[in-house]
Amino acid sequence: MSSRRMIGLAFVLALAAPLAFHGQVAIQPREKPAPKGEARTQQPTLRVDTTLVLVPVSVNDPLNRPVSGLEKENFRVFDDSVQQTITQFAMDDEPVTVGLVFDTSGSMGAKLHRSRMAAMEFFKTANPEDQFFLVEFDSSPRLEVPLTSDTGKIEDQLIFSRSKGSTALLDAIYLALHEMKKSKMSKKALLVISDGGDNNSRYTPVEVQSVVRESDTLIYAIGVFGGGGTPEEASGPGLLSHIAEQTGGRMYEADPVELPNIALKIGIDLRNRYVLGYAPQNQQRDGRYHKVLVQVIPPRGLPKLRAHWRLGYYAPAE
Repeated sequence: MSSRRMIGLAFVLALAAPLAFHGQVAIQPREKPAPKGEARTQQPTLRVDTTLVLVPVSVNDPLNRPVSGLEKENFRVFDDSVQQTITQFAMDDEPVTVGLVFDTSGSMGAKLHRSRMAAMEFFKTANPEDQFFLVEFDSSPRLEVPLTSDTGKIEDQLIFSRSKGSTALLDAIYLALHEMKKSKMSKKALLVISDGGDNNSRYTPVEVQSVVRESDTLIYAIGVFGGGGTPEEASGPGLLSHIAEQTGGRMYEADPVELPNIALKIGIDLRNRYVLGYAPQNQQRDGRYHKVLVQVIPPRGLPKLRAHWRLGYYAPAE
């Protein structure tokens, strides 16, 4: 790497140079040729002759700071353990739809104030073009605020939220993913603020995991833990982490002192991502789930870097 490129490679904090984000792992089917004699419609700027998999990836240094300036050569992608050739490498930014999934169950109690603080801090990172909706849940989930660009409507609703009832976390995530289908934006994410304890959902973890895998929605979680000793609350961190990591997101523990920093990290990570594109060597249209692995090869002189990406996708089915 030349000295000029090394100078251009830097770790960024706060509102640093944007990275790429273009939805979650996406499948673009082969374009059908136009019939003879029929005028062709406008073609995309990049011609795709086969199935294309797009994998958004965020990269962090050992101090959990976002890393910018990497090149295509710094990434390796594996599809079901087979290395793929990266044919597309993009760094763009688009508006995002975020569904806030907010826990108001009885186990939250005094933690509800900390949850509101987390939501307010996250909204400070919003862009004018972004859209949001609010799903609250206790014994059952409820869509309290439909899609809107006005975060004030959600903040007003949160002020009057009260802690009561049991916890239907998985049902709330399922409802939010269903609501997300109404968004026309390509970038979609859920922000779950909860202690992670579920004791009243109709859907099982396996069922929700299947829906999460089929969705193109990134999931982040802010875990508001402490103050309870039930088995459900004890398993909360693991449940939230597992759901988030399946999509390429992460779970952060809501230490009150760190809330502004956590919200800023999620905002940067959500809106800034590299996008790696490849045509899978395995072209079978069997609807099977493919595991994806991304490796980052740091340029000389940089420490080991950590990547976060969606862990897999379902192949198209005939």
